Amino acid sequence: MLAYPIELTDDDGTVLVTSPDFPELSTFGDDRAEAIARASDALDEAIAARIHHREDIPAPSAGQSLAALPTLTAVKVLLYQGMRAQGIGKAELARRLGWHMPQVDRVLDVNHHSRLDQMDAALRAIGCRLSVEATNAA
Repeated sequence: MLAYPIELTDDDGTVLVTSPDFPELSTFGDDRAEAIARASDALDEAIAARIHHREDIPAPSAGQSLAALPTLTAVKVLLYQGMRAQGIGKAELARRLGWHMPQVDRVLDVNHHSRLDQMDAALRAIGCRLSVEATNAA
């Protein structure tokens, strides 16, 4: 799971949320719990924008308060980061997988509910392996 640090600041009765890893992220909530919940959605949108604009997505830095990405978004981020690190573009990924470009666009779209087998295939095409682990929530 990927979780990014967020900073929570009291702002006249609401809680302002920013992130050191994503300067463009800004949202708020009526209380701490709502602010953290909204931070996850805002983080999802910041990542979608960075993928769309072909910008880097940093690895999470350290922090006390964290906003976790949904699992599928985290897998898409790992795919995108792996592609960038290896200099693999969407056309090359499509060639390696035997897919059409719209299929590649969908596995990189955080708003598209890609199937896990597709994400696994895309990761394997760039030399990565998807590993899943469950831990106690406590």
